Amino acid sequence: MNINIKVYLHSKGTRFLQSGSFPVPNLDFKKDPNWAAAIAAYKWIEQIKINFAASENFRIDQVTYNVDIDITELVKKVKFKI
Repeated sequence: MNINIKVYLHSKGTRFLQSGSFPVPNLDFKKDPNWAAAIAAYKWIEQIKINFAASENFRIDQVTYNVDIDITELVKKVKFKI
C-alpha cells in the first residue's frame, strides 16, 4: 500500500517542504501504521539529506502522513531502532 508523507525540514538556514507517496508493506502497516510510516519517512529523509548535501545542521521540523497524522517524534527515534 502507499501512504502520503510530508516532511518539513530545515537546512542551511532554509526551511522547506517535501512531499510524496511511498510504499509500505501491508502487514507492517496493519501491525503498527505509525511505525511503518516513520520508517518509510526516515529512509526518504536520509535520501533527501544526501541529495541536498545537508550538513550536521540538518533538522527535521515536522513529519506527517495521510494528511494530518504527526509522526515527527517517531521518525526521530527510527535511527536508533533499525
